[in-house]
Amino acid sequence: MKKKIKGRRNKLWAVCITGIMLFIISACGRIKADENLIPNDDKERKIINLFGPMEKSKPNVSNIARTAFDLTVEMAEEKFDLTVRYRTYTAENYQEKTYDDVCLDRVRNNMDDLYLLNPDTIQILGSEELLLDLSVLDSAKNLRDVVKTANTVNGKLVAIPQEVVAYGLFLNQDMFDEYNLALPNTPEEFMECCRVFKENGIETPIGANRWWLENFVFAQAYAELYNGGSTKALIEALNKGEARYSDYMRPGFEYLKELIDKGYIDAETASTYEAIEGEGADFLAGKTPVVMAYWGAANSDIAYGKTDFNLKVIGFPSKLGQMPVVSMTGYAIVKDAEHLEDTIAVLDTILSDEALQLYAETNKVISASPNVEVECIDALKPLNDKINENIYVLGSNAGMNVEQWGNTCQIVSRLLNGATVDECMAAFDKLQDEALNRS
Repeated sequence: MKKKIKGRRNKLWAVCITGIMLFIISACGRIKADENLIPNDDKERKIINLFGPMEKSKPNVSNIARTAFDLTVEMAEEKFDLTVRYRTYTAENYQEKTYDDVCLDRVRNNMDDLYLLNPDTIQILGSEELLLDLSVLDSAKNLRDVVKTANTVNGKLVAIPQEVVAYGLFLNQDMFDEYNLALPNTPEEFMECCRVFKENGIETPIGANRWWLENFVFAQAYAELYNGGSTKALIEALNKGEARYSDYMRPGFEYLKELIDKGYIDAETASTYEAIEGEGADFLAGKTPVVMAYWGAANSDIAYGKTDFNLKVIGFPSKLGQMPVVSMTGYAIVKDAEHLEDTIAVLDTILSDEALQLYAETNKVISASPNVEVECIDALKPLNDKINENIYVLGSNAGMNVEQWGNTCQIVSRLLNGATVDECMAAFDKLQDEALNRS
């Protein structure tokens, strides 16, 4: 049973957090500490050790075959005449340990210098005071507020990503136009769109999978928390137990339950669908007007990058209007890293505006720096405009003492499988009580 739970948790992070790039993070397996290192061609060069989910690309291949991250690492290697040595998590060899488990072990034992961490791991290690405060980096001055909010623990910025992962509603604009429907802003407007589609023969207006429905919940739960000017105080009240997560979450869960009860979401089917693989075919075929996905899916030919209709990507409905849901991982440095000064220099370089521009142009993503602009496709402009206006909610926040994305996804899964809203709220209360007892 333990093995099954670990496997589900791994897959959860794979599809929920980073869409395409980090699905490798979430598998299971075991390797020796220093296996899968690329050879260091120059024994005299300084090195720093990076632990992550991906192997380093071979340096002599065409840049087209190299990842955007590798290109920014190459900038740092050339600038400081050193080698970033990748220590790679290999899924098939780790048996009982998840990527998060391995990261926790390696950081606590000071085995590497630089890590790519998931949100819950950032939260744990940040609270244990094991990660360097990255506000010392020059590049930290050029970060979006959303990055600082998401990855700050006990007042310290402990992790920084190269991109911001935004989730939205993917809409078939042609189907909305056919029934004279404006793109929805509020939960009520979205519910009315679903009613019209259903009454006109669209059997299931919302194509859903078992991973991403929590975005409806986050948009309604936290719209005012993140956009009302009192974010820090409201999160502090939650962390102290003066406010309850269940009170924030209830409206979103009640809304999902109504969508299910009215047949706008097929809960039985959604609970079995993998992200995009399940609901994607009907959406691309023009049978379903609405699905949800991450920013990169609109740029990917294997997802929704090639449609035969006018695609629009908007934020999720909330009382404050269309709301992007943002989640992110982050690069972190161990506070007592063996090669601390060199690691700081390398990370500062790969997070510089110059490097982030290269990264964003290569991957067509939202940069962690507001100074970096990449032309986005027309379909993504509604979502992009909101992000640039600093309007968003976070699906992961290392400053909250209850991990958000994974827990909410699992509790939504219970709703899909027949749990009541009250039972779901009890699950949040239990998580919060456990967090308060640990503090």
